[in-house]
Amino acid sequence: MSTFAQMIENITPEIYQSLKTAVEIGKWSDGRKLTAEQKELSLQAVIAWEIKNLPEEQRTGYMGPQECASKSAPIANILFKSDSVH
Repeated sequence: MSTFAQMIENITPEIYQSLKTAVEIGKWSDGRKLTAEQKELSLQAVIAWEIKNLPEEQRTGYMGPQECASKSAPIANILFKSDSVH
């Protein structure tokens, strides 16, 4: 029996797409529902295949570069006002 890594090596782009769709909709192409174990293993296979074959920004779960929303807003300096009386 082959290992998980060997199985990933044998996944074609067509098989990858079929597994991805099955995970997304929870059913195989013939309409049978995925079991919890099948869904878990299929998702693991999809992610492992993507790591080997897709750039990071095309992988499942990619969020892209993000910044805190408050980072772009200027912060008022309330300690040292330029119009204060000395």
